[in-house]
Amino acid sequence: MHGNESAENYLETILVLSQRLPVVRSVDVATELNFKKSSVSVAMKKLRESGHIAVSPEGYITLTDAGKEIADCIYERHTLLSSWLTRLGVDPKVAAEDACRIEHVISAESFEAIKRHIK
Repeated sequence: MHGNESAENYLETILVLSQRLPVVRSVDVATELNFKKSSVSVAMKKLRESGHIAVSPEGYITLTDAGKEIADCIYERHTLLSSWLTRLGVDPKVAAEDACRIEHVISAESFEAIKRHIK
């Protein structure tokens, strides 16, 4: 799945929402990302078919182990890169936006090197 920025963003959003809300629904994802519900429905179908999420009969979305693994990876990259850029003096909003772009394209090797350097 790595390399599919859109899917990674959806998985990361589901992870973040699951930490804030008792249940996550497509409408919550649409609201969080400011996307149309129809677009989110199509994406959720693809993620369900690829085995990255499960959807209950009530419409509650949960990450599968495979989906959680990707979401955790992307979220770790986002939080570390965002905080690092902020500490370098980048405006927090800009840092978060840049981290969102970088998190999808940085290699595992480069990310681990940055992580070692920061810590």
